[in-house]
Amino acid sequence: MMNAEIMALYVDKVYAYAVKRTFTSEEAADLSQEILFIAIRELPKLRDQNRFEPWLWGIAENVTKAFRRHQGRQRAMYSYDMPEEIPEKNDDTEENNEIYDLLRRKIAMLSTIYRDIIILYYYDGLSTKQISVKLGIPEGTVTWRLSEARRKLKKECTKMEESALRPMKLRIDIYGNGNFHVKNVPFPDVYINDALSQNILYYCYDEPQSIEGLAKICGVPAYYIEDRIDNLIKHEAVIEPSKGRYQTDFIIWSDKYGIYCEENSEKVLMPMMDKIIAALKSIAKEADKISFYKAGKAPKDLFYLYGIMAFEYARNRFCNLPRPQIKAKYDGFRWCYLGNMETGKHERNNINILHNGGSGRRGHYTHTVYCGFGGLSRRDMMYENYIDVCEDILLTGHSDDADETALAIQEGYIVRDADGKLIVTSTAFTKEQKDEFYAIADRYLAPLMDEYSGIVERFITGYKKLFPKYLEDDTDRMCNGMFVGLYKAIIEFAQRTGDIELPSPDSFCDVMLQI
Repeated sequence: MMNAEIMALYVDKVYAYAVKRTFTSEEAADLSQEILFIAIRELPKLRDQNRFEPWLWGIAENVTKAFRRHQGRQRAMYSYDMPEEIPEKNDDTEENNEIYDLLRRKIAMLSTIYRDIIILYYYDGLSTKQISVKLGIPEGTVTWRLSEARRKLKKECTKMEESALRPMKLRIDIYGNGNFHVKNVPFPDVYINDALSQNILYYCYDEPQSIEGLAKICGVPAYYIEDRIDNLIKHEAVIEPSKGRYQTDFIIWSDKYGIYCEENSEKVLMPMMDKIIAALKSIAKEADKISFYKAGKAPKDLFYLYGIMAFEYARNRFCNLPRPQIKAKYDGFRWCYLGNMETGKHERNNINILHNGGSGRRGHYTHTVYCGFGGLSRRDMMYENYIDVCEDILLTGHSDDADETALAIQEGYIVRDADGKLIVTSTAFTKEQKDEFYAIADRYLAPLMDEYSGIVERFITGYKKLFPKYLEDDTDRMCNGMFVGLYKAIIEFAQRTGDIELPSPDSFCDVMLQI
C-alpha cells in the first residue's frame, strides 16, 4: 500500500504538470484538482504499487485531453473515463482513508471552488443544477465538490453552533447622500450584500465576534470568514473595536423596534391626538386654496401630502433633538448602511423620504417622495433628467428632449391625456407657493410644538434603549426622524377612527418644489 507521505509529494507534481498545460493559475488549480480527484477515487483499484506513477500520469493525460477539448465550450468540464488497465476495486483500508484525508486537505488549498459552492448552496440557496449553470461546470462535479466541502466543514468545524449553515436573511439599504444613479455606479450595499456577509453582519451586531467565533456560528472555515471581513472593513460596514474582534457599524432593524412603536406610539400621542388631527384638517382646508399644480389629485389624497410636508417643516423649525452629520465614507459621499431583519408583523413609525436635490440642466426644482404610511403606494424618486423634462412641461407644455420625455413617460412621471397633451403626474409648488404653504403650516402647528416635542422626547427615552450603545450617532439620527415618524401613527389612528378618508387606490405622495 502507498503511504501518505509519498502520495502527498505527488500533489505538487500534479499541480506543476497542470501549470505547463494550462494558461492561467485558476485553470491549473482546477485541472490538478480533477486529476487528483480521479486518483483518490480509483486508488483502491491499484494493487501494484510499482505501477503507481505511470497509472497516475495516464489519468492525468486522459483528464487533460478532455479539459482541452471542452474548455472552449464549457470551462472545467472534465472526463471521468479511466484508463482500461486499472485493476478491479479493492476494499478501503485505514491507510487509504488517511491518504484521502491528506489529499483532500492539499486539494482544498489549490482552488477556491469549494468555497464558492458551499456559499452558493447553503447561503444563497441554489440547487446543484443552478450552481452548475452559474459556475459553468457539470452538475456531477458540483455534487462531488459539495460532498468534499461538507467533509471539510465537518473536520474543521467540529464545534459549530446550532445556527451553522442555517443562514439569516438580511436586507441592506443605505440612507444619506450620494450620486449612485449614474451609469455604472451601483449603490454601496451591492458590495456587501452576499449571503455570508449578511450573516456576519447579523451575528456581529449585538456584540463583537472573533473570526473563530463567526466560523462556528456560520458553519464555514475561518478563512472563508476572513475574506468577507476584509471586504466588510474595506467598505466600512464593520469595525474592529478590539484586536481580532469585529462589530457591525450600522443599525439593523428587527421586530423589537416595531413592537415598541405599536405599544407606545398612540399611547404617548393620545393626550393631544385630537388637536393634531384638527390642525391637519385646517392646514389642508387652507392649502387647497393655493393655486399650485395639483396634478389632478383628489383632495383626500392631497391631505396626506399636506400633512407630511407640514411635519417636515415643523421638524426643521422646532425639533431640538440631536441630528449628527453623517461622516464621509470611502467613496467621498455621506451615507450610512441600514439593515433590516423585520418580519413585517410589527410596523415601526417609519416614513421613507426619498429626495433628489436637483442638479440637472435646469436645476430649478427638487423632487421628494413620501411613502410607508397611510396605505400610500411607493414610487421611485425622479433623477435630474426626469425633473428637467417635467419642469419643461410644467412651464411650456412640452420638452425638446424627446428621448428623456419618452423615458419619463415610461417611468410614469408623465402621461398623455385623451388629446395627447403631456401631463406631469407629480404635484409642484413654486417658491412663492411653497412659502405660502409653510406659513399656513406654521400658523396651525407652532402653538402645538412645545407639547408635541415633549411627547416625542418621552417616546424616544425608551426607544433609544433598543439600539446598541456604540452606534450613538446612528441612534440619534433615527430618534430625530421620529419627530416626523410619529405622523404615521397619527394618520393611521385617524384612518381607523374614520376622522379622515383613506387614499385612492394606488395613489402616491410626492412633490416637486422650486428651489
